[in-house]
Amino acid sequence: MTTAVTSTTSSTTSTTSTSSSSGLSADYDTFLQLLCAQLENQNPLDPTDATQFTSQLVQYSNLEQQIATNDKLDSVLSSLSTSTFSSGVGYLGHVVEAEGDSITVQSDGTVDATWGYDLDSAASSVKLTITDSSGETVWTGTGDTAAGSHALEWDGTDSDGDTVDAGTYTLKVTALDSSGAAIDTTTTIKGTVTAVDSTDGTTLLELGGTSVSLSDITRLAA
Repeated sequence: MTTAVTSTTSSTTSTTSTSSSSGLSADYDTFLQLLCAQLENQNPLDPTDATQFTSQLVQYSNLEQQIATNDKLDSVLSSLSTSTFSSGVGYLGHVVEAEGDSITVQSDGTVDATWGYDLDSAASSVKLTITDSSGETVWTGTGDTAAGSHALEWDGTDSDGDTVDAGTYTLKVTALDSSGAAIDTTTTIKGTVTAVDSTDGTTLLELGGTSVSLSDITRLAA
């Protein structure tokens, strides 16, 4: 099994932060040069007003503090990003369970993850419907009606027993009580973490071709 780790978050954050700090530093240097030029070229018979000069010094000090504050914030953001990504790497090779309703079927028919669903209370009937990325139903069946957690082991075939095309498939659980009222359900997916990706700033765990957010993980199964 090949595992992959991808992260461009730190470099992106660093590039943005460097650009911001460089801009402030340029303004800082320009302000200092103008202040020095003003002092050098002021009229000795009519020097800069003390109040005005004090105000300029305050602006100079505020700009200096802003640059220092931005540098500290950049450091904090970089540390947080690295920490989150490192947490994701710790899941590599482990089986996790996460909130979600979509999984991926590979071109060879391999299903990357399994579904699970929770019923808040016992149901009179439970209908399971699997749809493809276009919303077309490919498989329907009945599920367990007892309250609690249940698993659905789908083999990647449609209602006729034919292997479905590669792509993303979604499970819908419809649970009704004896009066026909809907029962609250929660759908989950479970699979082995094969890669970690943090390209866009959000740490994602990849279960084969299925991606889940680190924040959606509800259980470490193994």
